[in-house]
Amino acid sequence: MNWLAKINLTVVIERLGPFKSALFLVILMVICLFTGYRLGNFYHNFQTTTLAQQKNRLKDLYQEQALQVERIHTLEVELAVEQLANQNAQVTLKQMADEHYQVKKQLGFYEKVMAPEKGANGLVIDNVKVTASKSPNHYNFQITLVQQKLKKRYAKGYVDIMVTGSFANKPSQLKLSDISKTTKKSLSFSFKYFQVISGDFTLPNDFIAEKIQVSAILTKSKWQKYQKLNKTLPWNL
Repeated sequence: MNWLAKINLTVVIERLGPFKSALFLVILMVICLFTGYRLGNFYHNFQTTTLAQQKNRLKDLYQEQALQVERIHTLEVELAVEQLANQNAQVTLKQMADEHYQVKKQLGFYEKVMAPEKGANGLVIDNVKVTASKSPNHYNFQITLVQQKLKKRYAKGYVDIMVTGSFANKPSQLKLSDISKTTKKSLSFSFKYFQVISGDFTLPNDFIAEKIQVSAILTKSKWQKYQKLNKTLPWNL
């Protein structure tokens, strides 16, 4: 900016003359005004374009927000419907479980009357579950025993298993003691309502299983007499 300080207007006017000096000043002002107008116009257009873009973007965001709110409301309605359906399903399952219990209770009564050999002193083998493990020919078993008497005493005894099939193309029967390390203590039961007994066994490589027989043996004591309850199931594994 030092060169501006060196300019002497008096000298310029004397050299150019009053008319040229005035004309130069007018031209300079016109150039400044035009340049300012053009720059102002450019920035005005830039700001107008930017503002329009921001308005469009804001409009898109509002639309997206409206869609998200609508989706949230839809999901809330679906969740409420699912919760209601789940509650109804829970009620239905409870009713079915109660009905199943009553049917099993009635079935136990009729079995006791019509087929007393299927029950021993109110004791029934309610469920037998055999599942294959990851080891070859190795199986896990789970036996559920239930007492169906209204006035229950403790049922005491033990369970046993026999697998029937063929070995080397000949009929064969395998006792649990021959194919399992499960102790007799683990196979014993003493309960008033129900008990689950579990263990495992391993079949020989060439043995082809066909049936499994589960026995619940009530040992003789002061409160119960000796009885044996058998349940035979086909081998489905």
